[in-house]
Amino acid sequence: MSARREVRADFDRGSIVMYQAYPDAIADVAVATQRFGPPFSVGRMTWIKPSFLWLMHRSNWGRKSGQERTLAVRIHRAGWEAALAAGVLTAYEPGAHGSPEAWRKAFEAAPVHIQWDPERSLRGAGLPHDSIQVGLGRGIIQRYVEDWVVSITDVTPLVHKVRKHLDEGRAEQATRLLPREAVYPVPQALVRRLGM
Repeated sequence: MSARREVRADFDRGSIVMYQAYPDAIADVAVATQRFGPPFSVGRMTWIKPSFLWLMHRSNWGRKSGQERTLAVRIHRAGWEAALAAGVLTAYEPGAHGSPEAWRKAFEAAPVHIQWDPERSLRGAGLPHDSIQVGLGRGIIQRYVEDWVVSITDVTPLVHKVRKHLDEGRAEQATRLLPREAVYPVPQALVRRLGM
């Protein structure tokens, strides 16, 4: 269990922002219709991340093939917390699972996978606290798409602007443009389950 784990996010009383990177074909449909539709697939796990900088690290600031567009997907907090409550960590942890066998069984049956990775700095260096990623499996993606999404915003222009400042050595200006993220109050009942 790690005290370094916290969920940092852009959230308000009813909703929380998740970041996802997609190719144009998926992003165009999502932004135009304000919901995910084909070619987005509900048949494979989709990962949602509340940390903007973690996604920037993952997508190399939108330079990775198939991850050129960054979407800020605002979802209901009730949906987010339902996902966390259905989640199982991607690795065995004694404090959360009891035994490796219990973890393996739970993991194989889980509709949601929870993974912690070092949070990233503006320049991609690992930070001393971890950031959460949540993988929504087939059993729950439909709820994400149909019930949880409040709005979908294309933040690719922001990504390009921040990246340009960074590339030109203006870290201070880049930092000022970052979405504001604060520590999210994870319900006490979920803390152990999430290995926090």
